[in-house]
Amino acid sequence: MYVKTILKIIGIAYIAEFASHISKDAGMGAMAAKVELAGKILILALAVPILTVLIETIIQMMPVK
Repeated sequence: MYVKTILKIIGIAYIAEFASHISKDAGMGAMAAKVELAGKILILALAVPILTVLIETIIQMMPVK
């Protein structure tokens, strides 16, 4: 289940980086920055469920006093 999400994250990262480099080469530095920001926001949104499960697992491993 999480492998599929991680593959989506990797794909978004590659596409965003590619689009950013193309924009920079075309002389559109501001557009490149916006593409990078959009890619980071999408990656963060996809990573939230994985981070939630990771935090829950760490909390369950901690001993209760």
